[in-house]
Amino acid sequence: MSHTPYGYRIENGIAVVNDNEAQCIRNIFNNYIDGMSLSEAAKAAGYPIVHSSVKRMLTKSCYCGYDFYPPIIDEATFQTANEELKRRASNMNLVGKKRRIIPKPQTEFIMGTPQRHYDDPYKQAEYLYTLIESKVTLCQK
Repeated sequence: MSHTPYGYRIENGIAVVNDNEAQCIRNIFNNYIDGMSLSEAAKAAGYPIVHSSVKRMLTKSCYCGYDFYPPIIDEATFQTANEELKRRASNMNLVGKKRRIIPKPQTEFIMGTPQRHYDDPYKQAEYLYTLIESKVTLCQK
């Protein structure tokens, strides 16, 4: 089994609710639903963690209880918090945004027909380099 989520502990192979941590989780969910930012919600609940960890916590369905884990919050609170996450992301125009990937230019090299012009290998190489032409095109996706 992977890491035990915050709010639970394992006793005799069974997940049980850690009451102090569970109350902290309930407070984080409620604080966020009441309008606090992700990090402010955790800080006010007494568990100051970075916003990305709070977001991950708000999206863990184990807190509603399933198979192995007993419930800490009810399904309605979980759904409300996740709808609020989506609403705020939409308001900030973050929904559906993907990083813009700038295509690397494709370079094609063309070389004319080489001829032997010089006995000196350095001058011949210099001449051969003058025959190389490059053509840069952007890849279309």
